[in-house]
Amino acid sequence: MKRIKKILLLLLVVFVIAQFFGPERNEGELTSIIAFEADTNPPEDVKLILKTSCYDCHSDVTKYPWYNKITPVNYWLASHVNDGKKHFNVSGWEANSVKRKDHKFEELIEMVEEKEMPLPSYTWTHTEAKLTDAQMESVINWAKNVRVKYSLTPKPE
Repeated sequence: MKRIKKILLLLLVVFVIAQFFGPERNEGELTSIIAFEADTNPPEDVKLILKTSCYDCHSDVTKYPWYNKITPVNYWLASHVNDGKKHFNVSGWEANSVKRKDHKFEELIEMVEEKEMPLPSYTWTHTEAKLTDAQMESVINWAKNVRVKYSLTPKPE
């Protein structure tokens, strides 16, 4: 019994010390989204969907929940954000080629159609981010229109 108490005490001490450390936060400027919105021109309903369901993980601007202050949860969230930005990052959008932008929108359409985005692990705690069928249709229609625009954009030779 003494051994279990010592192990539990050690784990508690490690947990408390771990609270003083955490990953770098994803707290960029909202202005990093302006170029993306200017280039893709989402209608107001889609802008709201993007803000509610996408930007936390797919931009340099994350609104963190209260539980992000708890280690190891903050590392898990940071991993999700970093992975999301790796796949589709609207911040710094202008640095992408037209071909890459088109490809990212192709992936966006596929992920929304297959209901893989937003991630279930995100919508568990952000119920407002869960997309209705009508919202998914709005996002997909907007994304398809953006792809048409990219297909008509002259490509540099």
